[in-house]
Amino acid sequence: MIVEETTLEGCLLIKPSIFKDDRGLFLENFNEILFEEKTGVKPNFVQDNLSISAKGVLRGLHFQTGEFAQAKLVSVIKGRVLDVCVDIRENSETFGKHFSIILDDVEKRQLYIPKWFAHGFLALEEGTIFSYKCDSYYNKASESGILFNDEKLNIDWGVSHNQLIVSEKDKNLPTLETLLNAY
Repeated sequence: MIVEETTLEGCLLIKPSIFKDDRGLFLENFNEILFEEKTGVKPNFVQDNLSISAKGVLRGLHFQTGEFAQAKLVSVIKGRVLDVCVDIRENSETFGKHFSIILDDVEKRQLYIPKWFAHGFLALEEGTIFSYKCDSYYNKASESGILFNDEKLNIDWGVSHNQLIVSEKDKNLPTLETLLNAY
């Protein structure tokens, strides 16, 4: 397993060791001891989530607040996504900045996203299966998010916004600035 820092402090790219032979391949998707040793993060994942998306589906940018804030370990089981996270830690040097990366079922890279990051992804292939481990349980009252096309964030999703399939809920999320002014 190789761990690399991203441009956002605490957000880590994880490249698993993949063992291939004529039968196929094997990898450890998660090993708590190795994860802690390589990342310095002691995870306490309590919930695994899975989504299946059509090509062009954009989910996000989501996060949870308060005691239900979640760190996530995300990966693609089948297909390919453009994965995006935004640092919303107000005292962070990278506050309001985003990081994006292609995650797929070939390289099997994972992204560790700390608490207080907004997260979203765009499915780039039909039937994309996306997995994420969370270190806090989902709590509807604590869910929040940021508008995927917030002009100040200037996220390049790689396609025209009118080609995206976005839920009504996600289309109506506030901008980061509006969200901050509400608190």
